[in-house]
Amino acid sequence: MPLALWALTLSAFAIGTTEFVIVGLVPTIANDFGVSLPSAGLLVSLYAVGVAIGAPVLTALTGRWNRKIVLISLMGLFVVGNLLAWQAPSYETLILARILTGLAHGVFFSIGSMIATSLVSKDKEASAIAIMFTGLTVALVTGVPLGTWIGQHFGWRATFLVVSLLGLIALIGSAILVPKNLKQSIPATFKEQLQVIVKPRLLLVYLMTILGYGGTFTAFTYLAPILEQQTGYAPSAIGLIMLVYGVSVAVGNIWGGKLADKRGPISALSIIFSALTIILLVFTFTMESKIAAVLTILIWGAFAFGNVPGLQLYVVKQAKKHTPNAVDVASGLNIAAFNIGIALGSIIGGSVVESMTLQDTAWIGAAISALALIATRYSGMLDKREVQQA
Repeated sequence: MPLALWALTLSAFAIGTTEFVIVGLVPTIANDFGVSLPSAGLLVSLYAVGVAIGAPVLTALTGRWNRKIVLISLMGLFVVGNLLAWQAPSYETLILARILTGLAHGVFFSIGSMIATSLVSKDKEASAIAIMFTGLTVALVTGVPLGTWIGQHFGWRATFLVVSLLGLIALIGSAILVPKNLKQSIPATFKEQLQVIVKPRLLLVYLMTILGYGGTFTAFTYLAPILEQQTGYAPSAIGLIMLVYGVSVAVGNIWGGKLADKRGPISALSIIFSALTIILLVFTFTMESKIAAVLTILIWGAFAFGNVPGLQLYVVKQAKKHTPNAVDVASGLNIAAFNIGIALGSIIGGSVVESMTLQDTAWIGAAISALALIATRYSGMLDKREVQQA
């Protein structure tokens, strides 16, 4: 595999760390700025809004630009956003910094896959994408707990400084290693892009993605305060629990991909959403016990992100059927849908924390996951009907 691919993987690692590390820092930032937990939770949801806007809009706007220039510009924006977060004089500035880094994130994963495949031969394309996305998985396993630990011991600002340095190294690596003459696919026309958001079958997949992620993030956004206030863990233990969660996510992601390959996306997603619904419901009660809470989080992690391969595979499958000229756009919009789910989940979680209790975030997350299961079963039923009519 070419060295340029490792520069992309490091970029994915830095971006993954900055997205999810905030979950471990929510109580610390809330205390520092004197804002409520739901207000600090907006740092998760508004970042996700930045990704959701950035993925389709900026990908379309930069469609004709040189790929390397887009990549360098994105990493530059990412570094600036994290440096702004490091020095943020107010809570409002920190929110602006999060939205900026979210914009960079959205486009990076949209064009990163295309760059990764253009660096290798046809038979190694899937492996190249897998290696790049390893950066995101490794971020969940090591970057997030390490960033949380840095934030707990040296202040949350130090975390953003370290992430911006990682982004700078990735930027320099990309500038040196990524070739200038990358092959460029012909951008889909505006009419073809528009087709992606008006096809009912694709909209149903995006709804499955939004609900599937929304359920998890209703509770996950407030995991640090849940562990501190409900379970009784010291703030210093949060990083270690995040590490347990991250390892479980990495295993679940690989398992979810194999399950989708073996059983097909609908069957795999039905299993994963059923499990998520049960686990979140159980977490409502186990969060009161230190051992039971960690065991539940371990199982939760295995299913929380296991739906990603199935959802991506399913959206590409549907796009090939309904919008064959805009498969990339459909795939990019699903990345946006993941982040709309994260945003809605954390906003719903925030309103639950404000009007109810931290404990209620888990069963409400379970109810949202149950809706994802219903949408998945309905989509599977439509698939069967299409096969019968053909």
